[in-house]
Amino acid sequence: MTSSRLSLAADARDSILSHAREGAAGDPPAEVCGVLAGDSDARTVTAAHPVSNVADDPRVAYELDPEETVSILEAIESAGDDAVGFYHSHPESDPVPSATDREQASWPGYVYLICSPDGRMTAHEWTGDEFDELTIAVE
Repeated sequence: MTSSRLSLAADARDSILSHAREGAAGDPPAEVCGVLAGDSDARTVTAAHPVSNVADDPRVAYELDPEETVSILEAIESAGDDAVGFYHSHPESDPVPSATDREQASWPGYVYLICSPDGRMTAHEWTGDEFDELTIAVE
């Protein structure tokens, strides 16, 4: 991926925010997560696929359910699309990479989108060493 821009379909954005709001409405609030699908070369996201968060403390961390993730990745590939990256929410903090996000990022070249239930979003490419922020264009 070479562009510093992420094109995000409006439907995918709406799906991500709806999922984030569901997680935030829990007691206690929980981070939600999922897989972003589309065209990785064009850095375009056309769909967001929710995945269960199986983290020990989902209020402050996320871990994609491994079986669901594999199933979704296979379905994305079967549909002729790419896994562009992943998303998760920060229900009680700003949508910027946390220390935990940095420690657990493991897919260089993929997009990590972070959202807040209030609608704010940031997107970053994990280089293997750091997150490079991307501009999000909702289309």
